[in-house]
Amino acid sequence: MQQQEQNKTFIRNHFEEFVNRQNSAIAYQNFAPNFLDHDEPYGEAIGAEPAKQMMEATYVKYPDIHVTIEDIIAEDDKVMVRNTWRATDSSTGKKIEFKGFVLWRLANGKIAERWATLTPPKEITP
Repeated sequence: MQQQEQNKTFIRNHFEEFVNRQNSAIAYQNFAPNFLDHDEPYGEAIGAEPAKQMMEATYVKYPDIHVTIEDIIAEDDKVMVRNTWRATDSSTGKKIEFKGFVLWRLANGKIAERWATLTPPKEITP
């Protein structure tokens, strides 16, 4: 049980750094060298660099991107997160929101795999 709590804390901290604090370099620390992202926007990707580049592009498009973890569940070496993302689109100035589920598999204290499903962004009114 303690390992699952540690895994949940690791994933919470990962979201906080990688998304909310816009620290893309944390990818090199948190992802395993052979990290496999099953749902990278342009197809499966291996390693930290594609995830780092994807988030850097996200920071430009959504400079105030923020993710909120709504639910987090851990079992064995996996952590499932239901989250809500909010941001302002830099090209339109409109506030958007989308939701998602992310399943992470951890190995040796690093993120080894990721599967994600996201809803399309929708405009929200302040």
